[in-house]
Amino acid sequence: METQPAYLNPDLPAEARAEDLISRMTLEEKAGQMMHAAPGIPRLGIPEYDWWNECLHGVGRAGIATVFPQAIGLAATWNKQLLFRVATAISDEARAKHHDALRQGNRGTYYGLTFWSPNINIFRDPRWGRGQETYGEDPYLTARMGVMFVKGLQGDDRHYLKLAATPKHYAVHSGPEALRHEFDARVSARDLRETYLPHFKAAIVEAGAVSIMGAYNRTNGEACNASPTLLQKILRDEWGFQGYVVSDCGAIGDIYRHHKIAGTAEEASALAVKAGCDLECGATYSALPDAVRQGLLTEADLDRSLRRLFTARMRLGMFDPPERVPYARISIEVNDCPEHRQLALEVARQSMVLLKNADGFLPLDKAGLKRVAVIGPNANDPLVLLGNYNGTPSSSVTPFEGIRAALPGAHVAYTKGCTIAGKSTAGFAEAVELARNADLAVVCLGLSQQMEGEEGQEEGVEAGARSFGDRDTLDLPGVQEDLLKAVHATGTPVVLVLLNGSAIAVNWADQHLPAILEAWYPGQAGGTAIADVLFGDYNPAGRLPVTFYRSVADLPPFEDYRMEGRTYRYFTGQPLYAFGHGLSYTTFTYSNLRLSAETIRAGESLTISVDVTNTGSRAGDEVAQLYVSDVAGSTPRPIRFLAGFERVTLQPGQTKTVTFTVLSDQLGMVNDRDEWVIEPGEFKIGVGGSQVAALQAGFKVV
Repeated sequence: METQPAYLNPDLPAEARAEDLISRMTLEEKAGQMMHAAPGIPRLGIPEYDWWNECLHGVGRAGIATVFPQAIGLAATWNKQLLFRVATAISDEARAKHHDALRQGNRGTYYGLTFWSPNINIFRDPRWGRGQETYGEDPYLTARMGVMFVKGLQGDDRHYLKLAATPKHYAVHSGPEALRHEFDARVSARDLRETYLPHFKAAIVEAGAVSIMGAYNRTNGEACNASPTLLQKILRDEWGFQGYVVSDCGAIGDIYRHHKIAGTAEEASALAVKAGCDLECGATYSALPDAVRQGLLTEADLDRSLRRLFTARMRLGMFDPPERVPYARISIEVNDCPEHRQLALEVARQSMVLLKNADGFLPLDKAGLKRVAVIGPNANDPLVLLGNYNGTPSSSVTPFEGIRAALPGAHVAYTKGCTIAGKSTAGFAEAVELARNADLAVVCLGLSQQMEGEEGQEEGVEAGARSFGDRDTLDLPGVQEDLLKAVHATGTPVVLVLLNGSAIAVNWADQHLPAILEAWYPGQAGGTAIADVLFGDYNPAGRLPVTFYRSVADLPPFEDYRMEGRTYRYFTGQPLYAFGHGLSYTTFTYSNLRLSAETIRAGESLTISVDVTNTGSRAGDEVAQLYVSDVAGSTPRPIRFLAGFERVTLQPGQTKTVTFTVLSDQLGMVNDRDEWVIEPGEFKIGVGGSQVAALQAGFKVV
């Protein structure tokens, strides 16, 4: 009687099972398992498996799923615990979809358990089309949100992974989109360590992400997917990463086709595998058997990668009886369930950022509104709610639909007025007439996936079209601002609602309109959340995860990856709206700031506490933000940097104590010898509901 092979024994360690399995494969079979569309090996009982799946803000591209706000909107909540709940809901739906698909014999793309999310690149320049997929411009905010997202995806079972999370794109990647397959991002050791890597380290070391995706570009001359510096020296040697690395799609082919680092597919594949890229999205790794035969690498090099890949699959329970895997019992009924729909609404509400509210213009009094005009290209387009890398909601609510539902006794009318990017003003007359006869005009403008997105993106745009990718201006595109001016000229009060994934220079609107609301790409419940904020059924508290600049002239060249002059940490100009900005319908005061010590040493931490009081008449959330400034660093230092944040709910008159812990490593820097050090010196701190202009206390590192 033949004994059961070790790789099918769920009682053995995952690593031992993986070792046994790959020992039974031929060279060609091994190469096949290192490509994302891995073929089945019937003689070993290995089914086909496609590693490619997406869940940036909900399970993507796999039919009906709960669609949460785009990632930039998730970041605008500044709510770590909420993001963990979102990721938990996503991983529930993902597991349910996977097992339901298996029961139907579906092993295709977007139904696996290995998810290429989150995107934690730094949104260093608002022109980047994929910045909408990130958690903004700050490494600390990105790290905190990314850690919670990874933990929510991977679960907390001691034996099994719920999903495999894959932070991307490692590293130094944020456009230009058109050059990404050939571009070399040149950065100093200081910018690399202080800006482009801290959040990746947190996702690996703190959150335990079992996978990471390499970027298309080169970094300092090395292709990211074949970089000994990134993949071995930093990722594995310094951070102790034990998981697997996957390339971005087609990136291995880029190594020889565009980066010209190698001459053939065999050479490119060998460089990538030896550097530590274990899995390819694409098919260039089909050249691996010939690369071995040519002596460019050994079969043992493939085995090393395969051990990492199959250890992950074992930990996901793919070779175990379903009854052994707790996550296999998640019912498909969880997908698009009422609880997740309610969560999507809660998150959309928390993501709303009130940019301007002159003289308390908002919230609006429903009783005083008899006729309301809802105008603009983003006012009634369900597609613009979703962003990219999205699923399909079973239902959604546009701004027009949300406002109409909130005012059942009023006449609420809609007209488009213009398109997102077109030059035609033919719709202006109807928009002006509608506004002139209304008590209020809500104008919904902004961007769309046509205006910003991934290079070649067809998702979220009209059939046959492609996204423009990056932007070359920060202004409202097309004739949108002209439409806004025409509506404003009627004398009817105007509220501007922006739907977009990156900063827009709405300078005219800031000068002339009483209220501006940033809604991002708010997901399936976006229209309801917008109406809730406008009419006071929800008190907004979202904060900007990016700087809103006044002009593209404020920015360094897009291709320049130096941080000098970029983001709130290094920008010396006057922004339109600052990172961390966001208004409320109530007021808060801060008092009794106290520090646990006046001096700390390397390896120690500092506890900072402050009392926050709601001094207004409405309940609301406040986002307490802690900023630190290095008074006199020996090398160029940020003007200030975020070192802690907490979103708290306060009733009128209520006071809560908010406590932050600052680790000495957060104060670290790269010195002139390119060494990471904790330098003795003086630091100033400030705590408030936005960037704190007046630093309120200080401490020393000795």
